[in-house]
Amino acid sequence: MKIYITLLLVIVGIWDGFSQPRVVIMSDFPPVDVIPGGMGFGVPEKRSDSDDLQSMVRFLLYANEFKVEGIVATSATFANVANKQHIFDMLYLYDYVYNNLHKKDSRYPTAKQLRAVTWQGLSGTYGRPASEVIGKGRESEASEQLIKLLEKDDDTPIWFCIWGGSSDLSQALWTIKQTKNASDLRKIIKKIRIYMIGLQDGSGQWLLDTFPALFIIMSSRNYMGMFNNAQGADIKLSDLNWINKHIRKGHGLLGAIYPESGFYPETPGVWEGDSPSFLYLVSAIKGINNPEKPNQDSWGGKFIQIDSTKNHWFDDPAGTESVWKWRSQVQQDFATRATWMLP
Repeated sequence: MKIYITLLLVIVGIWDGFSQPRVVIMSDFPPVDVIPGGMGFGVPEKRSDSDDLQSMVRFLLYANEFKVEGIVATSATFANVANKQHIFDMLYLYDYVYNNLHKKDSRYPTAKQLRAVTWQGLSGTYGRPASEVIGKGRESEASEQLIKLLEKDDDTPIWFCIWGGSSDLSQALWTIKQTKNASDLRKIIKKIRIYMIGLQDGSGQWLLDTFPALFIIMSSRNYMGMFNNAQGADIKLSDLNWINKHIRKGHGLLGAIYPESGFYPETPGVWEGDSPSFLYLVSAIKGINNPEKPNQDSWGGKFIQIDSTKNHWFDDPAGTESVWKWRSQVQQDFATRATWMLP
């Protein structure tokens, strides 16, 4: 019977047995005491968009579902600086709830394990063209470590969830392209999967222009379905009252650090525009979608292939609804996992 069920799932396009995908998070991660940029004041190194902190809290609660191969600190804040210490500070808080999470699932990685694969990207990349962020002399700790990761003798796909700039991954591929033969380059390209939230620098477009065979999901606007005020969505499932009750209040230090708002404090609630990048994989783990088929409905949205000669996928005309339509299930799952942080 198992064989017949598996065949049926394959026929309808659902991935059977998709578990613990290899994941790299690339985040323009601000300080944990970030000052939302829309407040209009504060020192540059603390002013930023606080949505990445929101997304990181959610991601860490799902860390048991992934093999976290890397966390990259890309350029962030108004100062346009990459600083992995910000991520270390978040992992310090994660450490306080780790034991409780581990009781629920022993697959949760330790803070020490996550710190060991946290790398610093190149500073000053935001808004810059590809020529200024990729090429000779543009190396970073992150790009060097990503080269090592991509060159490992392991053909299992690696999913890059790009919340910030993509320059460090682009630099790694630029270097590989310069130093490897065509066959080895194709082998590396074949195992890369990218889910990119917007274009924060010219390196994202460079990836699209340079590698037609590279699997890229490019979400230009559909990710906004995660926003609390997404048109058509039920804001009662994502407003400040909801996050105070289910995440921020009485759920340990990691829950308490979840910011009240994104960039604009006058509109509090969930502003996790980056979360669809990994929720796309979470719904695949749950058997909702096949991650190799972006044209299927998923928690991370739905996408179309505009040019059949390129393995690039763009926002489906369904728009933000392709994300917010799942809000009830997504938020219930989030709330459930948040209780795991408690004794």
